[in-house]
Amino acid sequence: MHDKTISQLSSSLQSGDFSSVELTTHLLDRVERLGPHLNAFVTVTSELALEQARAADQRRAAGDAGPLNGIPIVHKDLFCTDGVLTTCGSRILDNFVSPYDATVVGKLKEAGTVMLGKTNMDEFAMGSSNENSSFGPVKNPWDDTRVPGGSSGGSAAAVAARLLPGATGTDTGGSIRQPAALTGITGLKPTYGRVSRYGMVAFASSLDQAGTLTRCAEDAAMMLGTMAGFDPRDSTSAEKDVPDYRATLDDSLDGLRIGVPAEFFDDGLMPANKTAVEEAIRELEKLGAKISEIHLPNLGLSVPTYYVVAPAECSSNLSRFDGVRFGHRAEEYDDLTDMYKKTRGQGFGAEVKRRIMTGTYVLSAGY
Repeated sequence: MHDKTISQLSSSLQSGDFSSVELTTHLLDRVERLGPHLNAFVTVTSELALEQARAADQRRAAGDAGPLNGIPIVHKDLFCTDGVLTTCGSRILDNFVSPYDATVVGKLKEAGTVMLGKTNMDEFAMGSSNENSSFGPVKNPWDDTRVPGGSSGGSAAAVAARLLPGATGTDTGGSIRQPAALTGITGLKPTYGRVSRYGMVAFASSLDQAGTLTRCAEDAAMMLGTMAGFDPRDSTSAEKDVPDYRATLDDSLDGLRIGVPAEFFDDGLMPANKTAVEEAIRELEKLGAKISEIHLPNLGLSVPTYYVVAPAECSSNLSRFDGVRFGHRAEEYDDLTDMYKKTRGQGFGAEVKRRIMTGTYVLSAGY
C-alpha cells in the first residue's frame, strides 16, 4: 500500500481493495518504525488519524466520498491544527496547541483526508537544509548522512520514505521546491494568492505560499485542487475560480514554449545537475515543446533583494512571540523588559535570531 500514489490509493479505496482504516494502520506502523530515525515528525496523531479514517470509511459506505476521502497526509508544523501542537520547529512554540484549523488544513479535512501528524521543519521556515529545527535535523531517506533540504524537509522526507503519499509544505524562497529536488519527489509552489495563508504561521508575509509535496504531478493536482480558492479571511487571497488541474495533465505539449534562463547555467551549477536538466529539456523537446533560451539580467539581485524583504517581514511578524500571550515564557525575570529578552533569547534559535536582527536593522536603517 505504501508504494501507491494518491491517485492509485483513491482508486483502491473506491474499489474496496482495502479500507482507510487498514491503510492508515499500515502507514502508522511505518511511521512508528522508520519515522524516528529520519526525525521527520514533530507530532504523530495516531488516535486522531484512526478516528478520521473510520469517518472516511463511513462516508464512502454512504456514497459521499470524494477523490481524497480516506487518504493519509501530514502537515508541515506551521499550519495551525485544532487541538494539536503547532510548533514551527521552535522552542518558543513547543507548548502551543492551536485552537483552530488553518484554511488549508480545514479544506483537506473537509475533503476527508486523514492527518497522521505534523512534520519537522527549519525553525519558522528559515533554512535550506532542515538542520535549523529545535527538534533536531531531518535526515534524507535515500542517504541518512545527507540533508533532505528545507524548510519543508520533514514533509519531503516523509513522502520520499513512503511513510505517506502526500504532504503540505510552504515555500518562501524555495522551501518546497528545493527539498522536493533533494529527495526525488514532486514539489509545487503555487502562485502567490492561489492558496489561503490564513492559519499559516508567517515568516515573510509577501513571499510565503502553501503548496504540496507528493510522488507525482497528478497527486499534486489532486491536493492543490482542494487547497486552492478564495478565502475572505486572507486579504491576499486571489478571487479566482479553481480549475480542474487534473483535466489537462495528458494534453499534448506540441507548441508549448518553455524558457530556459541562460544565467542558471553558470559555474556554480554541478555537472551532474546540469546533465540532468539538459536531459529533461531534450525529453520535453521530444514531446513537442519549443525550448527558448531567455535572459534574466537582474537575476544576481534576487538573493540580496530576498535578504532585505524576508528578514524585514520576519522581524515584524515574529515580534508577537514575546511570552505574554502564548508559547514559551522565561521562568525567571526581573521585569517586563527582562521577560521579553529572556523569553526570546531562550525561545529562538540562532538562525531566527540572525534574521530578526538583520530585518530590524533593515527597518531602522533610515533612522
